[in-house]
Amino acid sequence: MSKKNIDECVRTSLEVYFRDLDGTEPHGMHDMLVRAVEKPLLEVVMAQADNNQSKAAQWLGLNRNTLRKKLLEHALITQ
Repeated sequence: MSKKNIDECVRTSLEVYFRDLDGTEPHGMHDMLVRAVEKPLLEVVMAQADNNQSKAAQWLGLNRNTLRKKLLEHALITQ
């Protein structure tokens, strides 16, 4: 999938979100979108990296401790 396809998916989803709001003003959209995208991103990357946090962190361009924190926040690992 190209970046353009991902952009189109996000754009279409946001347009549907606004349509579904039916004039109601949204709140906290940035956090909502980041959380919606971040969890599946982490799930897929961790699976592709065979749950190797160091490799996944490198692929994501994150510090391993930052990745671990995000995995905990999304309940993808336990302490």
